[in-house]
Amino acid sequence: MKKIRIGIIGVGIIGKVHLDQYAKLDGAEVVAACDLNEIELQATAEKYNIPYTYRDFREMLKRDDLDAIDVCLHNNLHAQVTIEALKAGKHVYCEKPIAGSYKDGRKMLDMAIECGKHLHVQLSFLYSFDTKAAKLLIDEGKVGKLYHARSTGFRRRGRPFVDGYGTSEFNQKKIASGGALFDMGVYRISQLLYLMNMPQVKTITGKTYQEMDMDEVRKQVSGFDVEELGVGFVRFEDGLTLDIIESWAIHLNNFEGSSIVGNQGGIRFPSHSNGAHVPFSYHTTFCDMDMDSTFDLGAADYRFHQLRENMDAYDSSQHHWIAALQGRVELLPTAEIALQTILISEGIYLSNQLEREVTAEEVISMSKDLALKV
Repeated sequence: MKKIRIGIIGVGIIGKVHLDQYAKLDGAEVVAACDLNEIELQATAEKYNIPYTYRDFREMLKRDDLDAIDVCLHNNLHAQVTIEALKAGKHVYCEKPIAGSYKDGRKMLDMAIECGKHLHVQLSFLYSFDTKAAKLLIDEGKVGKLYHARSTGFRRRGRPFVDGYGTSEFNQKKIASGGALFDMGVYRISQLLYLMNMPQVKTITGKTYQEMDMDEVRKQVSGFDVEELGVGFVRFEDGLTLDIIESWAIHLNNFEGSSIVGNQGGIRFPSHSNGAHVPFSYHTTFCDMDMDSTFDLGAADYRFHQLRENMDAYDSSQHHWIAALQGRVELLPTAEIALQTILISEGIYLSNQLEREVTAEEVISMSKDLALKV
């Protein structure tokens, strides 16, 4: 198989996560890296054996030997860099969320279509074996007609920077656009949208909060102006519904895992309760008896990899990206899923602002260009 040659833009925390994944793949070769931080750039290039480095991403885009660009920047920097990379004839893999607003994400997807290039967004939960197991149960009719899903994300006190890790940029609307919903909610919401087969959003209602105490010095330094807790409720055109709660910080000990239910069964995703792992589970009625069951997912994962073709192409977002560029599998519609995910999150923000339920059309028409210029 052809080795895919990659240039990465941004070698911070997330960039290094991407580089660690590429290091595991024989089909990927990172040949160029770009970052404004010269010291970090050179140290990263040395660690990962990247031969070419750039301070200006436009200079890197001039290379004619790059198949793809990996964008690992903060949310409101995604749009401009992605669009310029697509125009330069490169496929683009972008860190989540797709952008800082629906409008910017829509521009990115439209440009990819116009340029005839792949746009892939990092939605790592799609590749967990929990998601694969849920997809099998749904596709085999074991859940029946889907009608409701619940997205739950829990951190007791895990706000970036102010709670002791990460950088202050995560907390600023001008750079990140959102807080808990954009940072972590994107994973669970996109997972459920994928399993629900991307239903059309009809209306959204929601509320965001920033209520808990935080270190005053770090609050001032970071300019913390995003939500630490977001809640929402979504109605879809075909009658499906979705409720959401996503926490960076809350005075509770745990949430139950996300779930999806139909008229024949229900699925609950893993969570941690009081320090103990609560596994993936399936719930139904069998011989007029309520049944709660678990699976040996590890054994199934191993067996599927031995017996089914191209299972490795779904081991991670990077595995899938490289396999799709090699032509081994069709790329999952991650950009479309990510765009619908941001529509929901932005709808919660708009509903919070207007103090009422909003329609998808209102969110789309009121979405703003938040892209920062590089």
